[in-house]
Amino acid sequence: MTNRLYVVATPIGNLSDLSPRAAETLRTVDVVAAEDTRVTRVLLRHVGSGAKTMAAHEHNQRAAAESVLEHLRAGRAVALVSDAGTPAVSDPGNLIVAAAHEAGFVVEPIPGPSAVIALLSAAGLSEAPFLFEGFLPARPKNRDARLATAAGAADAAGALLVLYEAPHRIAATLAALAGHYGETRLLAIGRELTKTFEEVWRGPAGQAPAWLAARPERTRGEFVIAIDRRTPEEAAEAGDGASAIDAQKLLARLLQDLPASRAVKLAQELTGLPHRELYAKALSLRAEAAETPPPEDEPRDD
Repeated sequence: MTNRLYVVATPIGNLSDLSPRAAETLRTVDVVAAEDTRVTRVLLRHVGSGAKTMAAHEHNQRAAAESVLEHLRAGRAVALVSDAGTPAVSDPGNLIVAAAHEAGFVVEPIPGPSAVIALLSAAGLSEAPFLFEGFLPARPKNRDARLATAAGAADAAGALLVLYEAPHRIAATLAALAGHYGETRLLAIGRELTKTFEEVWRGPAGQAPAWLAARPERTRGEFVIAIDRRTPEEAAEAGDGASAIDAQKLLARLLQDLPASRAVKLAQELTGLPHRELYAKALSLRAEAAETPPPEDEPRDD
C-alpha cells in the first residue's frame, strides 16, 4: 500500500455502513486527506486507525493536492475522504484525484454508501436512468436557471432528476420544484438517510412543501430529492392498474372504521396519490355502500 491514493467512501450517517475493506484501508494508510479533520478523526478512532490527517477541503484543494503528491512521492499511502459519502462527488477531491493521475500514481476507489442510491432504492420511482445534478446554486435566479436546464435534460433523456439540498434551502427548493414541474409531478425526498431520524417521503410535488412544514424538525438535516418523469396517476397506470386497485381496496377497508377525511389522509400517506382523487374515490365508495341493500337472511330448512 505505497505510492497509491485511495478514494474512500465514508458513511452518510450510520458508522456501521463503513465496509470492512474501507475500514482496513483507513487503518493501513499513512495519511488521510480529509474534508474536515475533526469529523474524520471520529471515524478513525472508530476503526482504530492511527493515520495522520491533513485538511483537503473546498478552499485549499490545490495546496492539498501538492501535499498529497509529496506524500505519494515519499512512498506513503494516502486515503482521501469527505465528511460523508464519496469524495469528488458533490464533495471536494476532484483536483486531488486528477493531480495524482497526472503524476502517474495509482488511484484506487473504495466504494461505499450513497445517499442517491439509498433514496432511489426506497422510493419506488420509475425504472429509468437518472441525471445526478448535486446541489443547485444558492441564488434564486441562478437556481431557477440551472433547474430549468437540468430538468430539460432529464426529461429529454427520459431520466429521473436527482438533487442534493441543504436544510436552510430545502423549503425554497421544494417550492421551486413545484413551480417548475407543476403540482402533480411525482417526487421522493430522503431526509437524514441512515440516521436516527431518517425519513423517506413520496408524493406529488405540490404536497412536498406541506410535508416539510408539518414538523419543524424536518428543516434540519441533509436531503436528497428524486423527481420522476410521471404523475402519481401515470405511475399507477404504468403498474397495470395495480396501484389504483390497491388504493380503492385500501380506502374501502379504512372506511369501515374511520371517517372519510381520516381514511383519505391515511390512504394518501400510503399510496402517494393526490388527495382530491382519493377523496372522490371515498365519496364514491360511501355512496355505493349506502345504495347497496343489506343481504337477505339465508332460508332455513324448517
